[in-house]
Amino acid sequence: MNRRSVGLAGLLAAASLVLAACGGAGGTPGADTSLGSVKESGEMVFGTEGTYKPFTFHASGTGALTGYDVEVATAVAGKLGVKANFAETQFDSLFAGLTTKRFDAIANQVSVNPTRVEKYELSIPYTVSRGVIVVRDNNTSITAFTDLKGATTAQSLTSNWYTLALSSGAKVEAVEGWAQSVSLLKDGRVDALVNDKLTVLDYLKNNPDSGLKIAATTTDTSDSVFALRRGSVALTGAVDTALKQLSADGTLAKLGEKYFGQDVSR
Repeated sequence: MNRRSVGLAGLLAAASLVLAACGGAGGTPGADTSLGSVKESGEMVFGTEGTYKPFTFHASGTGALTGYDVEVATAVAGKLGVKANFAETQFDSLFAGLTTKRFDAIANQVSVNPTRVEKYELSIPYTVSRGVIVVRDNNTSITAFTDLKGATTAQSLTSNWYTLALSSGAKVEAVEGWAQSVSLLKDGRVDALVNDKLTVLDYLKNNPDSGLKIAATTTDTSDSVFALRRGSVALTGAVDTALKQLSADGTLAKLGEKYFGQDVSR
């Protein structure tokens, strides 16, 4: 991810803070009521995948929804004085659900890119990572992103990793999320997958006999944010303030240590 994209998102977030006073439950027609509506309802609803470990998943497969993103979102809602609720759906349906007001924000390691900067309100980053290529252990032909030319990868079509794989020359097999991409790779139906390094490291740690390995890592970092509906300036500003407070009080660092053994928020 180009750091300049992140800088643009930061400028938008700063503008959110300036305009946050527009929010309210009432107000004139067309006014930004995003923050007031959340406060009035007493809840903030986050769209999330629920199958993207360690960010958003069900403990033991069928237990309670948990994960780094889930806990960060819950902490953000707490700072706003409301309850966090979660609506689960496939990754490729998250942005449609946001647009149709099924939820107030997406908490699912949404990476910053120019299209999202243009179409949505984006919070300040709460995760910093890199992208990696994953292949089967016996694959020696893919050791760099240039080696993806002509290879087939498994990707969610609305993810940044899809864009990276495509720009690297790969043919892309569309999947619904992380779990399906891993399954296709292990079964030999695709040559590789491109995804977040933190997700992959967690998977390999918990599945030492998976038969998969990291073949290459991006040099540029990828910053992940909450995505909110365009026009939800007041709510985005409040989320930014909450994230800054959670950084200052050590909450983000503690959650990073819990899930990754290190602070991943900076």
